[in-house]
Amino acid sequence: MKKIAVVLAGCGRMDGSEIHESVLTLLSIEQAGASYQCFSPDLAQDHVTNHLNNETTNETRNMLVESARIARGNVKKLEELNSNDYDALIIPGGNGVAANLFTLAQDGANYTVNLSLSKIAQSFTAAGKAVGFICIAPVMIPAIYNFPVNMTIGSDEGTAALVTKRGAIHHSSTVNEICIDEKYKIVSTAAYMLASNILDAYSGINKLVHKVVELA
Repeated sequence: MKKIAVVLAGCGRMDGSEIHESVLTLLSIEQAGASYQCFSPDLAQDHVTNHLNNETTNETRNMLVESARIARGNVKKLEELNSNDYDALIIPGGNGVAANLFTLAQDGANYTVNLSLSKIAQSFTAAGKAVGFICIAPVMIPAIYNFPVNMTIGSDEGTAALVTKRGAIHHSSTVNEICIDEKYKIVSTAAYMLASNILDAYSGINKLVHKVVELA
């Protein structure tokens, strides 16, 4: 059975990983006949949001602890993720990912990616293993890799221009499409960058997961 590593950044679309995207990813992995293990940085979230009114609170929360809500407790520290132990890597999205796993929310066009995650993704790709990026997570691609990668974030012109300026090759897509870089086995899909409901999100995520598992 193929083993897929999934990286989370907390629990909640505004301050962590998008819950629908994360759960749909885990569901799709099992539907594809593979198994998964969740990982998360053992660090404080950049911020905490009240998802009832989308207002930032004064709370502090830990990404690993919060990710355990999605993983039902079965989550390991990001630093324990070794590409030798897994067949592929998938990173769901969420606004919180853009503040916790990389710094788009804080630094705009000059964003950087969590160093541990960047090295892990590079090691999967260097080993010829597939990596999947969902929703806002594909924005990390040109900051992780020092070569042009075919990718999509959907159809948002501003975000597409941003990743193109950073060196990626962007392909506009609909919510139920995926973009596959065949050379590097890097797969991306828009999910809630375009989705208006959970079924929309599932359409692209399920395709991405099945492709990643196929390439694994």
